[in-house]
Amino acid sequence: MNDFLSQLNDVQRKAVTQTDGPVMVIAGPGSGKTRVLTYRIAHLIHSGIPPHKVLALTFTNKAAREMKERISSVVGDAARNVWAGTFHSIFSRILRMEADKLDYPTTFSIYDSEDSKTLIKDIVKNMGLEKSNYPPNAILSRISNAKSNLITWKAYSNNPEFISRDQLDKKPMVYKIYEQYTKRCKKAGAMDFDDLLLMTFRLFYENKDNVVQKYREKFSHVLVDEFQDTNFLQYAIVKRLTKYAGSPRNLCIVGDDAQSIYAFRGATISNILDFRKDFPELKTYKLEQNYRSTPHIIAAANNVIAHNKNQIQKKIWTNHLSGSKIQVIKALSDTEEARRIAGMIVEQRNRFHYANSEIAILYRTNAQSRVFEEQLRRQNIPYKIYGGMSFYQRKEVKDLMAYLRLAVNPLDDEAFRRVINYPRRGIGKTTLEKVMDRVHKKGIPAWEALESPEFNARTSGLLKKFKQLIANLNAESAKLNAYDLANLAYKKSGMLSELSSDNSIEGMSRQENISALLDGIKEFIESDEFITDLPDNQDKSISTYLQSVALITDFDEDKDDEDRMLLMSAHASKGLEFKSVFVVGLEENLFPSFMAKDSPASMDEERRLFYVAITRAMEQLNLSFSNSRYQYGTMRFNEPSRFLAEIDAEHYLNPEVVLGESLQSQTQSKVTGSFTGKRKTTSVPSAPPADFKVSNPAEITEGMKVRHIRFGEGKVQSIEGKNQNRVATIHFEDSDSPSKRIMLKYAKLQIVNES
Repeated sequence: MNDFLSQLNDVQRKAVTQTDGPVMVIAGPGSGKTRVLTYRIAHLIHSGIPPHKVLALTFTNKAAREMKERISSVVGDAARNVWAGTFHSIFSRILRMEADKLDYPTTFSIYDSEDSKTLIKDIVKNMGLEKSNYPPNAILSRISNAKSNLITWKAYSNNPEFISRDQLDKKPMVYKIYEQYTKRCKKAGAMDFDDLLLMTFRLFYENKDNVVQKYREKFSHVLVDEFQDTNFLQYAIVKRLTKYAGSPRNLCIVGDDAQSIYAFRGATISNILDFRKDFPELKTYKLEQNYRSTPHIIAAANNVIAHNKNQIQKKIWTNHLSGSKIQVIKALSDTEEARRIAGMIVEQRNRFHYANSEIAILYRTNAQSRVFEEQLRRQNIPYKIYGGMSFYQRKEVKDLMAYLRLAVNPLDDEAFRRVINYPRRGIGKTTLEKVMDRVHKKGIPAWEALESPEFNARTSGLLKKFKQLIANLNAESAKLNAYDLANLAYKKSGMLSELSSDNSIEGMSRQENISALLDGIKEFIESDEFITDLPDNQDKSISTYLQSVALITDFDEDKDDEDRMLLMSAHASKGLEFKSVFVVGLEENLFPSFMAKDSPASMDEERRLFYVAITRAMEQLNLSFSNSRYQYGTMRFNEPSRFLAEIDAEHYLNPEVVLGESLQSQTQSKVTGSFTGKRKTTSVPSAPPADFKVSNPAEITEGMKVRHIRFGEGKVQSIEGKNQNRVATIHFEDSDSPSKRIMLKYAKLQIVNES
């Protein structure tokens, strides 16, 4: 037996040494999946299989690189000859060698997404179509989805369902754009990323010169990592190599159906669930021992995933003898949720001596990062957004903020440069250069340089229209509060029309970020809690808002080597692990997403996503939700996520927080599909009582009993300050943090009685 095999447990060893025929390795989180995959390849080489006859397909270059490094540590330089790489890199290599069979040059170009979008823009322009109806992101997304499902432009054009959908979406010419896009790529001797898969399938399917048999003989053993993430086309190619007559059938897939979370990218979970149908002689090995997490975290994961019916049954376990129970954080608002979590991070760093990089906050949507970023900055906790950028650095957020800055100060040249031609209004680079040339020569603001005799009538008209837009916003800024002005700028600038026309994944994310920004501004104008880092005489104007954001975002983000905690979406966390994990925003319609509520398959995927999120935690798992949060400009009162009640109470440090949460009624729980159980009711209402009426703040005195819409009834303990700056300390009995300091002029309190 090879020495490295002694490092494996019994099931891992069996999965590694079973080298003949089809093998499926179901690898639970933290179960040593990568070790099994790499040791299996090392074992093949030790058993006499030439390295160049082994094909290993991964989803990332990082995974392929790590795989080769690990194999090399066992078998030495022979690892360099293994065909290990991503689907796209391996298939592009094959296509280079066989391009002539597809009538492509061997030196064909590979278009990245920006190349593809530029080509689509040109096609839309040449076809005389309205560009706002055909945003490149959305069109490329449809073409990509079609290719991933083996739908060519001809098949797309002849499919009544696709044509009807495009017509309903006011994009009736998508099929024609797809045709032109395909022909233009072919004419240019170019393939996009999807073509690298589609053309490989075509190469094997058409089988000119018996090419598929050549590669069946070339690769005696095929391995696929993260098989649950494969799409229809990727598996179709793998089957051409391994399933049919003349194939070696030595296919090993490694993955976990419980971690299939990429349906939105085209991943097809049925590939792994139905794998045995294609390979009846399949041998299956389940890696269920978890080496990462403590018992309560493992038990919670098993509790949750058990609610999914369509799955490959397994139960993960661990040899760890002890560990902390799961803590639940219940907050009254998303701002309080973020504030409390920031405080807990400080506490955990001190108590457990965690580095910042050993702590992560996971959320369902990237737009949720805003409130956490703000609170972390206030606590001076260094952080970074994993796989993305800080909320206020995102393009669409900076674009709208630039309009707001101009509304307050039309002389802001940097904001001016950013949005003078966004959304596109026909003011080109040459025009802008002329404007800025006048700025430098005459020493005047760009705002004043817009009017010049050197511009032709058309350009002058466009510049005048832009100037009028900003002038109107400037005039309204003196009348409107920050939220109303931001909404006005979003609509009048054309950003709303621009972003809402893009229904791709990226486009939806941009819309969510703008919504989160507007929600933050709404909270700013309606907040009735005393904010200590703003002056007492704060108003609710856009100017004050911009000042507060500028103070928050003045944060050092240049030290890449600094120890920083991580914020990321639950999707981005897959494959990572942290000593302490905070999974936040666990409310119905958020996590699980509102888009999943009418689809059992989508709800199952939401549950798998939650399963992935909680199994990132090694020692501390913290789950949080809030009773209310601003969404799309409205205060929403969401129910706690059903996933919280799917975890047995014995695994919670404070189960009463979950078990005590009340839905409207047992009946409503059944109707909405939310969790049920015995719970005590809370006096925090989801809507103002019918008799609620705001009292005059000047009449509120110490000792009075008052009622608040969100916090319930409380007693005024003390009042500080005078006149408009009076701040009351009020004890709310039914609140998680009962003692609150509130500025009375914003408090919206009702006097219940006088004591």
